Amino acid sequence: MYISGKPHSLLGISKNSVCIPTFRCCANFFCILVILYKKIIMKTMNDTSGHDDRIAKMSFASVYPHYVTKVEKKGRTIKELHQVIEWLTGYNEKKLNELIAEKATFETFFKKAKINPNAHLITGVICGYRVEELTNKLTQQVRYLDKLVDELAKGRKMEKILRTV
Repeated sequence: MYISGKPHSLLGISKNSVCIPTFRCCANFFCILVILYKKIIMKTMNDTSGHDDRIAKMSFASVYPHYVTKVEKKGRTIKELHQVIEWLTGYNEKKLNELIAEKATFETFFKKAKINPNAHLITGVICGYRVEELTNKLTQQVRYLDKLVDELAKGRKMEKILRTV
């Protein structure tokens, strides 16, 4: 008979041994599950490689109406949305409308953009990812835009959204 402080299956104890489940055994099993979750699942959450290609090929024109709906539903204006987009990318309203008309992908959209030098000040979690930790530059830029739109919709002051010092 074997009384374990840890789950016997994870310790490699033979099937002939008997583990009497104790509270300690169950608690340790739970701890091991949490550790495995952190090592395996959380690692894959920070890995955006599966999303990177999809985001690059996604049309900005297909996402833009959702940005408009989101901010208008919360009482903000399209003018404010354009101000936020212009701050991040340098695109004025005319250039923005051209990119929407040509159905530019996010890859093209951000390749042509002049990213604001203070964009690195955009931090926090959006879509389950911490934007400052993303390794793919394009994915990070798209998430920057998502984060700014989210802050606008949540009613944050424009000075704070635009990271003015």
